[in-house]
Amino acid sequence: MEIKLGSANEQKVSCYADMFSAMGAEPRLRILRLLLAAYPGGMVVNEIGDELEIANSTLSHHLDKLKNEDLVEVRREGTFLRYSANTKALAELLGFLYAECCTRNKAVEPQRITCCK
Repeated sequence: MEIKLGSANEQKVSCYADMFSAMGAEPRLRILRLLLAAYPGGMVVNEIGDELEIANSTLSHHLDKLKNEDLVEVRREGTFLRYSANTKALAELLGFLYAECCTRNKAVEPQRITCCK
């Protein structure tokens, strides 16, 4: 059975794929987890770098990728940039996964899943 998606749905799927791709790098996933833990206040760049032991130039690259995919928000505070997790975008992304991938055939029941041992 082939499921045809409309143009708008295809664009959303493409956007969500880009978001997952951005989170697919281990440093970016660590950054996002840290920012979720610091929500709603967020963290300035130096705090993130110190906590995760990531060099500023590398950190800047990862933060730009997350920002470009709307996974983090940034605001200027004087000479500092404060980053925070975009929880609305993350909720939409997780809602998409659950609604489209799991509820149709009950493939995933609510439970704790561990993917790494």
